[in-house]
Amino acid sequence: MAVFGGSGLEAAGIVALAYVGIKVLWGVWQTIRLYLLSGPLGLSLDFRNYAGRWAVVTGSTDGIGKAYADQLAARGLNIVLISRSEDKLKAVAAEIESKAGVRTKIVVADFCSSQIYDNIKQELEGLDIACLVNNVGMKATRYPDFFLHVEDEVTETMIYCNVISMIKMTKIVLPGMVERKSGVIINVSSIFATVPIPLMALYAGTKAFAMLFSKSLAVEYKNKGIIIQTVTPSFVSTNMTGRLPTNFFVATPTSFVRSALNTVGLTSHTCGYFPHSLQLWLVGLFPQDMFCNWVTLPAMKKLRELRMKSLQSKKNN
Repeated sequence: MAVFGGSGLEAAGIVALAYVGIKVLWGVWQTIRLYLLSGPLGLSLDFRNYAGRWAVVTGSTDGIGKAYADQLAARGLNIVLISRSEDKLKAVAAEIESKAGVRTKIVVADFCSSQIYDNIKQELEGLDIACLVNNVGMKATRYPDFFLHVEDEVTETMIYCNVISMIKMTKIVLPGMVERKSGVIINVSSIFATVPIPLMALYAGTKAFAMLFSKSLAVEYKNKGIIIQTVTPSFVSTNMTGRLPTNFFVATPTSFVRSALNTVGLTSHTCGYFPHSLQLWLVGLFPQDMFCNWVTLPAMKKLRELRMKSLQSKKNN
């Protein structure tokens, strides 16, 4: 019996090691496929199949949204730009038409309001929309803060911008895609949706909604010919991140979106950029509660303190 028991434990150990080994190898292969082979070997979706049709991009006058608009135009799609600044929209539209030779359409809309969607639906009526990028979003607070310090007005505004906008835009565009049995919806979430972020609970919560909403829809509509992808970027050098200096982990919007677009059609969830996936993998090596309490919480408290001092100094001067 002792020998049998020992053999059983050895067999269980071998099975466990084999499982871990297979999982590691699968992760390595997925990483290579997504970030090294997708572009050069043309494994990702060929947007040229959608030439002459339209892509709709929200929050499209700067940062990640503008980069999506630029690069979808470069891949042959006409672009509907939706944002709140008419002047910026006109400038981006002119730039895209000049560079890519495609058509553009602008729609002025402030996604912090709920009263905009009838007009957006009317403006999109009759367009053959191949791709929707739900990119618009906001952090709301100028620095990390405790939930009870966040004003109700700010809370509602963030929910309108980060959550309601994604639901409403998907409701407007998805029926036409289902009718044509073809379409791509890209929902931009955040790496902050994948782990608890104390002092940014509201932002992280809205981004977690985006991730689970997208993953669920991807399963619902896969057999309808619709690709729905969640993108969870880490830091990209944009206005929202204070134009962080770029480095291995901090991407330019152009580099990030070029990489992310190459993963469309290959996976329903991606960080979009290899260094960001590496960051998420490194964080995943630690127990979530331990990392949250020992690393994230102290870091957020320190950042809060520094930002508050900086704002007070500017106020005093």
